Amino acid sequence: MSIRQMFPGSIVKPGFNPLAAQTSTYTYYLNTWGVNNQGQLGLGNTTDRSSPNQVGSLTNWIKVAAGYGNVAAIKTDGTLWGWGRGGNGVLGLGNTTNYSSPKQVGTLTNWLNIASGYFFALATKTDGTLWSWGANDRGQLGLGNTTYYSSPKQVGSLTTWLKVAGGNYHSAAIKTDGTLWTWGYNIYGQLGLNNTTYYSSPKQVGSGTTWRDVAECNSFFTIATKTDGTLWSWGRNDNGALGLGNTTNYSSPKQVGSLTTWLTINGGSRFVLAIKTDGTLWSWGRNGNGQLGLNNLTDYSSPKQVGALTNWLNIAGGYNFTNSVKTDGTLWTWGKNNLGQSGLGNLTEYSSPKQVGSSTTWFNTACGRSNVVALLY
Repeated sequence: MSIRQMFPGSIVKPGFNPLAAQTSTYTYYLNTWGVNNQGQLGLGNTTDRSSPNQVGSLTNWIKVAAGYGNVAAIKTDGTLWGWGRGGNGVLGLGNTTNYSSPKQVGTLTNWLNIASGYFFALATKTDGTLWSWGANDRGQLGLGNTTYYSSPKQVGSLTTWLKVAGGNYHSAAIKTDGTLWTWGYNIYGQLGLNNTTYYSSPKQVGSGTTWRDVAECNSFFTIATKTDGTLWSWGRNDNGALGLGNTTNYSSPKQVGSLTTWLTINGGSRFVLAIKTDGTLWSWGRNGNGQLGLNNLTDYSSPKQVGALTNWLNIAGGYNFTNSVKTDGTLWTWGKNNLGQSGLGNLTEYSSPKQVGSSTTWFNTACGRSNVVALLY
């Protein structure tokens, strides 16, 4: 199994080998900041923080996902953990209780990837099975019903699931054969099935077998890349988040431009971030808080380059704010900052990238609604 298969979407800093995670060759520290009203920072309290704070003393965190007041994480030993808002059973702990420090989800040690949607979660195991839990009023868990579950439930019986992404009441996943599947809420056509019908079990998007990655699909739209480096989008588009040069909704995948150099993608709240193979950073969509990093507050319906640098590595979008890691291991942020989610020690809003601290060992970051969870090594 390749590095991409084991860690799809993983952030790889020069000198960092994600395969070594299985033998704990590296140490992995977990840091959080931003709003903490439901304990989502994992610090044992509900105090907001405007700069990074280490979560406990453990050094074996490897994958993180942040939702709407909840956080999920996987350790190098394959265990799954959750904390923060427990409503709708989104933590997977068999209850709806809030927890302000990490709690283990069951006892299994074969969790591989994790994604958070709007009060629900998705995960894959090393055996290729897909699991979901939490809110399910639109069928977003893919279980063929609209029942809420507070502990992980297997989605079908297949063992070929690879990459998962959660959105606002809808989900997307890629299988090992390169096919793309979606389910859940579909009022804007965000499932890409050429209709606006809801589905409570996975449905294949077209017949293509070259899908490479699908991003966390916030605000009722979906973005994905293919193995040829092309970028595709569909669903809600009122702020130009689809990058198609207009504000028209589409219920089937549309190619963004003609370039074949798109590498990494992530969706925020009605805006998108992307990195090309040359290391340049691009953004488009809603920009009322400067979340596009373009030094203004103008919405854009087609990709715009953020500065001129060519060393961007990883990106994460939240509710009108952004985080990004560079190849030198530094962490940068911009956009909304009313709750300290920028991690800069203040509540000032910035419309262009600002460095968070001085560390050069950041390698993964995830944005919740107004909080951040990030990893260093």
